[in-house]
Amino acid sequence: MKLGGRRMKTILVADDDPDVRESVKTILEKQDYRVITATGGDDCLKILQEETPDLILLDIRMPGIPVKNVVEQIEDIKIAFMSIVWISEARKQGLCEQDNVVDFIQKPFDANDLIKRVSLILNE
Repeated sequence: MKLGGRRMKTILVADDDPDVRESVKTILEKQDYRVITATGGDDCLKILQEETPDLILLDIRMPGIPVKNVVEQIEDIKIAFMSIVWISEARKQGLCEQDNVVDFIQKPFDANDLIKRVSLILNE
């Protein structure tokens, strides 16, 4: 998809909290991103069979397949964790070891900070 001469970037938001999914989707769509949502790790992997987003915003704690296993199955797509869990705790769980994990966004987050960080990750 193109918007104003540039390719519209796609972001996959994977979070089990419907309010988080919808608020992130609304914030990012207002910035002209195409946003797909997933309800958990299993759903995220299923969507990735059909879609190749530019970025995945991934909650660390979701039901279903452990997030560490989800991350291990994703290659060549940037991942930023969005979580209430502190980064030191995530490191202890080995979640930040994969090269494509590029950021850690602490919840609750500020909408302007989210936009800025996504833009930086996507080099815009």
